[in-house]
Amino acid sequence: MDGDRGDQAPLLDLRGVDETQVSVVGGKAAHLGALSRIAGIRVPAGFCVTTAAFRRIMAQAPSIDDRLDQLSRLSPDDREAIRTLSAEIRRSVEETAIPGDLAAAITGALARIGEQTAYAVRSSATAEDTPTASFAGQQDTYLNVVGPEAILRHVSRCWASLFTERAVIYRLRNGIDHRTVQMAVVVQQMVFPDASGILFTAAPVTGNRKVATVDASFGLGEALVSGLVNPDVFTVRDGEVVAGTVAAKERAVAALPGGGTREVAIDRQRQEQPALTQAQVVRLVRLGRRIEAHFGRPQDIEWCLADDDFQIVQSRPITTLFPIPAADDQENHVYLSVGHQQMMTDAMRPLGLSMWQLTAMAPMLTAGGRLFVDATRLLASPASRAGFLTMAGRDDPLMRDALETLLDRRDFIPTLPDDGGPGRPTTGGASTSVETDPAIVTELIERSDASIAALRRDIATVTGPALFDFLLEAFQEHKRVLGDPLNMRAIMAGMEATWWLNDRLHEWLGEKNAADTLTLSAPGNVTSEMGLALLDVADVIRPYPEVVAFLQDVAHDDFLDELPKVAGGAEARAAIEAYLDRYGMRCVGEIDITRPRWSERPGTLVPVLLDNVKLFEPGAARRRFEQGGQQARQQAQEVLTRLRALPDGQQKADETARMIDRVRAFIGYREYPKYDIISRYFIYKQALLAEAERLVRAGVLTETEDVFYLTFQEFHEVARSHRVDDELIRQRRDEFRSYQALTPPRVLTSDGEVITGAYRRDDVPAGALAGVPVSAGTVEGRARVILDMSQADLEAGDILVTAHTDPSWTPLFVGIAGLVTEVGGLMTHGAVIAREYGLPAVVSVLDATRLIRDGQRIRVHGSDGYVEILP
Repeated sequence: MDGDRGDQAPLLDLRGVDETQVSVVGGKAAHLGALSRIAGIRVPAGFCVTTAAFRRIMAQAPSIDDRLDQLSRLSPDDREAIRTLSAEIRRSVEETAIPGDLAAAITGALARIGEQTAYAVRSSATAEDTPTASFAGQQDTYLNVVGPEAILRHVSRCWASLFTERAVIYRLRNGIDHRTVQMAVVVQQMVFPDASGILFTAAPVTGNRKVATVDASFGLGEALVSGLVNPDVFTVRDGEVVAGTVAAKERAVAALPGGGTREVAIDRQRQEQPALTQAQVVRLVRLGRRIEAHFGRPQDIEWCLADDDFQIVQSRPITTLFPIPAADDQENHVYLSVGHQQMMTDAMRPLGLSMWQLTAMAPMLTAGGRLFVDATRLLASPASRAGFLTMAGRDDPLMRDALETLLDRRDFIPTLPDDGGPGRPTTGGASTSVETDPAIVTELIERSDASIAALRRDIATVTGPALFDFLLEAFQEHKRVLGDPLNMRAIMAGMEATWWLNDRLHEWLGEKNAADTLTLSAPGNVTSEMGLALLDVADVIRPYPEVVAFLQDVAHDDFLDELPKVAGGAEARAAIEAYLDRYGMRCVGEIDITRPRWSERPGTLVPVLLDNVKLFEPGAARRRFEQGGQQARQQAQEVLTRLRALPDGQQKADETARMIDRVRAFIGYREYPKYDIISRYFIYKQALLAEAERLVRAGVLTETEDVFYLTFQEFHEVARSHRVDDELIRQRRDEFRSYQALTPPRVLTSDGEVITGAYRRDDVPAGALAGVPVSAGTVEGRARVILDMSQADLEAGDILVTAHTDPSWTPLFVGIAGLVTEVGGLMTHGAVIAREYGLPAVVSVLDATRLIRDGQRIRVHGSDGYVEILP
């Protein structure tokens, strides 16, 4: 057993395996083998029945291939079919006889350790306990199994447990092929502990890596895992127990002499005694830190205590923790999520992350497939702190509250002397030098368009490694255009005018969010124009029933080639292609260059286009824009009339009139810089994909999108060397899949602690969901919880509820009555466009897509910032 470490060995001693053999012994056994080699860590002795044995059983089990094919085609929500089919597979595996030579090898190993010794028989799948997926609780463990016959029977049960209903659903939801996962089985000497439990080497709720928590109870750990008892809970920091709660532990799970386990009552006098002394807790955490250091990441560790001796029976990575941006020092740092500012909190691929880093106006760090900025210096300096918190609060009150919570501790962020150096936030004072002249916006747009046209022209003939050198220079032009002082002043002019109007008119007239109506149909907003332009496309399509019918059956993205074959199809295609020429560079999650653009997947727009055909009459775009402008003019006249009736009213009215002119001159431009960025991104992407296609033809890459899992710098090196690390790409794909399951925090510390903010308000009715009021008005309607724009199916009067909206969601806005998002602030894109269209909107509503069910009736209070769920 010890000598044969080959892939075909049916059995391996646990002490002879390590993390390199996951494909042979599964994740659990690989970790146990590695644990047994760490100095000072005790692991119960045992052996592993390898995946070679499992493959033999699967090959002999009847009808397995057909059933696996059926299983792979099921939806993870089809519980009944999964339950039936997985039960059939388990029964087939359990009823397949273990071959004689394999049974002999297992019984021989038992004889060497002790046939009548009690064992734990534990599943060890090849996809479990990995850095990207723990699979905790997916397969089975059997305790206190005694005798060769019982051991063999439970080995078969462990093999079969690869197909428990919960394991099958987990794989289906995570896109894991059932055939790629195999099962090994650990047979390990039982420990009969005085106490047992779980050690987390990082706080599992907050993520703080400097805090460890220990859950402990009497007897076997099954009492804790099954929820039979509330455990004692200890918190340890810097080698000291800093908090502890001792629970009343009335029950425990104990081993029976002949095998198996049962619940037992704890003596009354012991129930409220701690399962561990504080000294034992500290000693256990020291062992945990040793294990964590070996594996290089925080661990979830199952432990037993027998005769004051700790034994480790499992260790797996804590896969739910959000990773920490890398730092080159040991100082405290505060990281802020860029995704919450950009209204795109989804995970990004490496090429997307590195491209944004190279083109961003500020240094950015990465972690968990997301972008962060380090705000430590701004928060540490008293001069910059107040202005920075003000700006953060306007963008995202929850982020500001989280930062203030951290600052209130007074022990994490040092106070630094003010040096007047770079990095101070711009509060917009420079914008006062900008005249209220619409020609400024016209000039800026002309500059941008000329720069983009030059980029498109000059990049056309550049290939190979030279392309990457060209792009590095293009990124500097990209940043020059965005960083143009006039560009920044124009943006701030519109934002500051909005804030001025909201603050003064609330003070003088009691009007909440007065700028919302005053900015309706503001000129020059490229994002709101994009939504209205799709209404014009609907006007072209509506008169042709055959085109509408054709689009209702679109199932692929090359439908434009087929469209001219139906009556009116040529006209429809021309209208759609003209729209794509102007806006086809956009898509959901557009800051990630790897996301498919509308020009690449035009089918994404079809459901929205069909909704526009159904919900609107011809000429709706023009009418909506004119109506918005008329409302804004009427509101302006009313406000100025009311102001003139106040003390110093004429002066107030004159100031307000100037600010109304100012906001209407500049607020539409707020959306243009993002349009500039995404226009450039599409040009970059087309050039990079062309280079990737050349590398595929040269046999360097397997497929074009492999480059999405390389950074820009790595892609450059592949183009230069014609060599690629396929294993790195595979690893990056796995990491990206795991990052997609993580929820990024608004605020994260260098200790790994997630700092959450809260709304500290007393003006929200009981049961209502608080958020940020960003577009005035109140509306009641059916909630449509939509996480994928391409799945939208709207009716008149619906209220869109979603996680976040970037500009690509704008075409949906023309067909809804209100908006609720989980992310956003007063000046983020969804808020700006909601105001442009006159939609009541509340953003930054925590867990809105979970707390509001699709189809429920809700009432959105866009002026007061809360959402009511109606009976």
